[in-house]
Amino acid sequence: MSERNQPEPPQYAVEQIRQALASDPRTSELGVQVSVRADVAYLDGEVTGAARAQALTEVARDAGAGLQVHNRVRVTEARGPSTAEELR
Repeated sequence: MSERNQPEPPQYAVEQIRQALASDPRTSELGVQVSVRADVAYLDGEVTGAARAQALTEVARDAGAGLQVHNRVRVTEARGPSTAEELR
């Protein structure tokens, strides 16, 4: 089999997905961990909002060149301060 027909090493797919998650305006995400095993890309970490988590899946699929994407990112709630800050 020629080199052209061999799949790229997983680290290439990981880096492609990481760069896409960081540069795509829908995500602009640097804090999500990406790993690839066999033909599956796994996303792990935390984001605020279900829409953002869904965008991660879409961007990773677009960048993943045919990999399945398993989004294991936890959605957390963004909270404001519990008390008012007193300025002097």
